[in-house]
Amino acid sequence: MDGPPLFSDPVSSHQGAALPFALLFNVLCATDSFSVTARHIFLLLGGCLLAWMAMAQYAVLLFIPAFCAVALLQSVSPEKVHCWVFSFQMMWQTICHLGLHYTEYYLQEPPCTRFCITLSSLMLLTQRVTCLSLDISEGRVVVKEAWRGRCVLAFCSYFLFFPALLGGPLCSFKMFQAQVGRPESQWRLLSLGLATRRALLLLGLQLLKTLVRAMLMAGTTLANCHQVGCVYVAWTTAMLFKLTYYSHWILDESVLWAAGFGPDSRLALHGEGDFWDADIWTLETTHRLALFTRTWNRSTTRWLRRLVFERAKAWPLLQTFAFSAWWHGLHPGQVFGFLCWALMVEADYLIHGCVGALITSWPGRLLYRAVTWAHTQLIIAYILLAVELRSVSALRLLGASYNSLFPLVYCVILILLARRKKRVGASPAPFPR
Repeated sequence: MDGPPLFSDPVSSHQGAALPFALLFNVLCATDSFSVTARHIFLLLGGCLLAWMAMAQYAVLLFIPAFCAVALLQSVSPEKVHCWVFSFQMMWQTICHLGLHYTEYYLQEPPCTRFCITLSSLMLLTQRVTCLSLDISEGRVVVKEAWRGRCVLAFCSYFLFFPALLGGPLCSFKMFQAQVGRPESQWRLLSLGLATRRALLLLGLQLLKTLVRAMLMAGTTLANCHQVGCVYVAWTTAMLFKLTYYSHWILDESVLWAAGFGPDSRLALHGEGDFWDADIWTLETTHRLALFTRTWNRSTTRWLRRLVFERAKAWPLLQTFAFSAWWHGLHPGQVFGFLCWALMVEADYLIHGCVGALITSWPGRLLYRAVTWAHTQLIIAYILLAVELRSVSALRLLGASYNSLFPLVYCVILILLARRKKRVGASPAPFPR
């Protein structure tokens, strides 16, 4: 996190290496000689080559579930396909995560970088596989003829297409097909102005990371900080994590842009056209924890909402965050962090629903926004450190520091407001979600 520039990170370096091939694909699609079938083959072979370069022998762990998912989609009836695909994919991903647990917690060895890249790509594959299985079960995508070459090729290229193999927002199969199948006249070449803006934004994020790293005194960690100083250490460390996420999101989106993939106004009418993740302004300025949660990694948030939240019959918020912890690997810090996040979001709804409506003067509202913004940022820093540091020892240090006061305040308010709501009974208007 606090070392080298962006392109010395293994994932970013491979994404940077994929940029020229994404541009080549874009240029070829704009010519008359590159058919739709050739586009699918290019994307698939590029994905297989990138997987082998980035993951070496571990790429097999990605290829097996991808091709097994294609077989299940072609063989199982639409009514049962999502259950089968979801069960197999999460079982496979969990087994792979258990291998990481064995290395980290039992053997006490640092995990292999290539294996970690494989797990990250496997998580993205889970998104695409379950998104497509849901589309098929809901009738949005129809598998017309089993085991016809073009259909199988389209599924394989969607699961393994190289611009989104190592990172990037979730793109639905319907959108993927619409973009790959565009005629040459509608193909969108990457503009010089957009490329310049993206490059400047990446450079600015790197400079900001250097500045934040300088603010964090050398050698200062949660293990050797003292009292209120731990709050500062936690905030700056979490800021480094966030800036790294922002840089990766911008780079991932740039690779997709370079390949010709982007927002589609026709699909946007159905809620599928906008699939970008990075809304840095909203994330850094909102005073609502719930809005931060909906904006953080937006395509993944929409995927979790569709996969879990809208299908849950009881405690949908808790189920969504519990599944997110499972999807991320069930490390101790992740389980604690995501369950804490669920409680904080529920408290956020109650606090802003009750307190926000009582403040009418603009000075009061300005003060209210400032205080809640600071509290939101500190709670996010607490959650982010718990999720990213993962281990039990780091979780103990974080829990024993002054940083625990901020989520504790929200927990106390949540209990008080929940009791008040129970005494008052059903209100005429529900709290906004």
